[in-house]
Amino acid sequence: MNIKRSVIAACTAIAIAAGAVPANAADVTPEQAAAGAAQGVVKQLTSVPHAVTTGKPQTWLSYVDGKTILAYDVYSPSMDRDIPVAVVPAKDANGNRIDGAPTVYMLNGAGGAEQDADWLRQTEQLKFYQDKGVNVVIPQAGAFSYYTDWVTEDLHTPYLKGPQKWETFLTKELPGPIERELKADNRRAIVGFSMSATSALLLPEHNPGFYDAAASFSGCAATSSPLENQYLKLTLQRGGATPEMMWGPMGSPTNRYNDALLNADKLRGTDLYISSATGLASQTDTAGYLIGQGANPQAASAGAAVLQIEGGIIEAAVNKCTHDMKAKLDHLDIPAHFELRNTGTHSWAPWRLDMEKSWFQTIAPAFGM
Repeated sequence: MNIKRSVIAACTAIAIAAGAVPANAADVTPEQAAAGAAQGVVKQLTSVPHAVTTGKPQTWLSYVDGKTILAYDVYSPSMDRDIPVAVVPAKDANGNRIDGAPTVYMLNGAGGAEQDADWLRQTEQLKFYQDKGVNVVIPQAGAFSYYTDWVTEDLHTPYLKGPQKWETFLTKELPGPIERELKADNRRAIVGFSMSATSALLLPEHNPGFYDAAASFSGCAATSSPLENQYLKLTLQRGGATPEMMWGPMGSPTNRYNDALLNADKLRGTDLYISSATGLASQTDTAGYLIGQGANPQAASAGAAVLQIEGGIIEAAVNKCTHDMKAKLDHLDIPAHFELRNTGTHSWAPWRLDMEKSWFQTIAPAFGM
């Protein structure tokens, strides 16, 4: 931490101790964002969510110890069901819980916890964040939802059942109750990757002043143009749905409302970290690297092929989307940190790196830490 950040952090601590909102906190409170909408209800997790792919309890549940990882059910009035939510509570250097800490909302990718491919499973239980003095909140549901509000409500696929009102849940129903439960302050950020990289831009656009920072890893901001709408289709098909079920016809008002490139001007005032690679293989996409991580040679060879072909194609498309977003933000004179890598595929190794870089580059400074 440099001297400037140290001074800011010290002033923030004094403000918290005095019961004041930090000067650099988000402008909009959860109550203002909710605008009178029904609030969620936070309770201890009683359900046992199962992975759709295995039929077994989701792996992240085994990490819940009541200390470093907490688990809640949060009732969503708009979806009329409990949503499992994992939390890494804010702690100091001695491992004691901290009141008045900021909150980072982390969104899973397309398959999410329903495919055992969530943040906790893929990042050694988010150990990176466990000593950062921030609360981390992760909804452990929402696979293939893009974390937005859908126009179709009578869904019944293995992943999508009933109303999908994820933006309502994430911006109106969840923040107030969970931040009160954690005794958090009004500083918050949102982080997403792949599918949810789009969401991590949309939610701040739809709620200006609610997030101090947003981090978007390997995503496509555009959604209403023909090529990018096909990307939506390919993702949603895996969940048994279509873009029309989610936002109506391509180019419709709802589709255009959920186009983060089209509405990029709404990001002014939010600190931004946006990343992508090119799709060309990096060291972490090779069989030799995977063998070094403990995979047997046959599995390593197969895994590298998937990373380099499938992951390479997806990241090449993402790279084009990201450069489009950079051009738009540059034109609007909206500052953002773009992490543009020369190599790398659509895979967890660079996203783990982005998780760390986005904290030091964008999120922590936005929090005054």
